[in-house]
Amino acid sequence: MNAREYALQVLIRIVSDHGYASMILRNRKEEFNEEDVALISEIVYGTLRNYEFLQYQWKDLVSLNVSIKTSILLNMSVYQLLFLDRVPEYAILNEANKLASRKDKKFVNAILRKVTRRKKQYPNEQDELTYLSVITSHPKWLLQLWKSHYGSDVMKKIAFADQERPVLYGRINTLKISKEEFERKEGIHFIDDICFTYEGNILDLDEFANGKVLIQDYSSQQIAKWLDAKPGMNVLDVCSAPGTKTQQIAMSMGNHGEIIACDLYQDRVNLIDELMDKTGVTIVHTMAQDAKVLNEEILIKKMDCVLADVPCSGLGDLSHKPEIRFHCAPENLDELVQTQSEILDTCSNYVKVGGVLVYSTCTLNKKENEKQIEHFLKKHTDFQLEKQQTIFPFDYKSDGFYLAKLKRKDN
Repeated sequence: MNAREYALQVLIRIVSDHGYASMILRNRKEEFNEEDVALISEIVYGTLRNYEFLQYQWKDLVSLNVSIKTSILLNMSVYQLLFLDRVPEYAILNEANKLASRKDKKFVNAILRKVTRRKKQYPNEQDELTYLSVITSHPKWLLQLWKSHYGSDVMKKIAFADQERPVLYGRINTLKISKEEFERKEGIHFIDDICFTYEGNILDLDEFANGKVLIQDYSSQQIAKWLDAKPGMNVLDVCSAPGTKTQQIAMSMGNHGEIIACDLYQDRVNLIDELMDKTGVTIVHTMAQDAKVLNEEILIKKMDCVLADVPCSGLGDLSHKPEIRFHCAPENLDELVQTQSEILDTCSNYVKVGGVLVYSTCTLNKKENEKQIEHFLKKHTDFQLEKQQTIFPFDYKSDGFYLAKLKRKDN
């Protein structure tokens, strides 16, 4: 199997079976060389990120129904033709011909040649929402949601930011290495005291292999800072797998105190344990626990800080995970809102008087964010909102996030 054939199979699994690119690609990359891995990732993510725009290039040339496989093959081939300057046109057409089913070979070849001759097509700009939906490959319902919640200008900025290649951010683990030591390494550029970018691949660094640095988005790194856990505190992280934020909290505590880190399934809890071992953290105790269900063993400890980085629709993460655009539907959001509300209600019981509860999501949807907190505060008058913030993808070239810091009052 060559790189393009594998890319086609991955895209079929994502579009047809609601798979996720990062998880599927992780399983087979070792079978390809570095150049092929780069091409596969480029084709898969580039096609997903521009899916509606790519389809717009050939849909008007077709009068019959096209199979899912052929439709995906056309989209990934059009992506290469229009976006990958270094790949020869004849190579793309030849590969498409090989990958097409016997009955569709002539059809695929004819469509791709027509697309090549007439260059990029765009819808009428007078219909703003349709135009933006096509050129940024976002569903209309999502653009309408953002326009309603944040206004037209912010809606456009989010949509265009999602089309940019995501920046890969790293974070040092100060339990094992200092900023002064690490910044001497060639190609390292620090954003703040712990966050950095690297001109190469962070995964290839020896420091990554031995737990001195981790991969963590810039926006995600702000969550532990808002929690502001100090050495000696009792901390609870209720949805913590794979443990990157848990590790940052332990680091901020100087590895002194106690952190209880929970997740729903034991295999995900095991990931937390593995990361703590790798990064030299000894204060984290893990358990498989449904965050919606009150745990009496945790309750009696009365926590200084509780983090609820809850399951969400992921609408702030569309540059890293463009397939969410296909998988998420408006009707799914209400189920998530209910789950988040239950987690918040349960977490409130664990916070001691004067303690802090931080709620966070990686989504851009006020129902899951500001409205969720408003609803919580009406029910829980013993809590007050200290601060809240929405981080948009265009703010720092990072994921979109929402954070709210709540404090338990003495009634």
